[in-house]
Amino acid sequence: MVLRSFILQPNLTHLLPTCKFCVKPSFQHSQQKEFSLKISRRVGVLAAMASLILGGEGIFSSQSAYASEFAFMAPDLTVEEAQNGAKVHAQDLLQVRELLGAESWKAAQRALRQSSALLRKDLYAIIQSKPGSERPQLRNLFSILFNNVSRLDYAARDKDVPEIWRRYENIVVAVNDILSIL
Repeated sequence: MVLRSFILQPNLTHLLPTCKFCVKPSFQHSQQKEFSLKISRRVGVLAAMASLILGGEGIFSSQSAYASEFAFMAPDLTVEEAQNGAKVHAQDLLQVRELLGAESWKAAQRALRQSSALLRKDLYAIIQSKPGSERPQLRNLFSILFNNVSRLDYAARDKDVPEIWRRYENIVVAVNDILSIL
């Protein structure tokens, strides 16, 4: 619909690309020639379609899509590194209590976001390394933990003290449950 109205507009001279080249011959530096190249819509569309047709194999190749998907899914961590990192980042996440107690909301939010992002990466690597039968329980705890982290972040933004402490206690329980399984 948008494309049709774009094509049917009567005056599109402002959208046509114009390329200008200045050529300076080596024997005359004072004389400049100016070339102007205008490409019509039809030629532009045909060129775009031809590049998609001819280069479509490389663009829509399923082999490269699987490769990039796998690279996204498989973090650069070994299981041992992820487990050690998860323990450290879980302790960092629990250290947010000091900032919450001091009612330093912005600093608590920054520390919460930083430690939770690192913990999320570590836990994801650990969950992917586990056999299929152990994953649902870890995914459930993962979900509980990071839902409470998000809600704690919102509560800190709103300075809702009872909600902050309730979410923090839920985080402590979830972290302890996850670390007991690892």
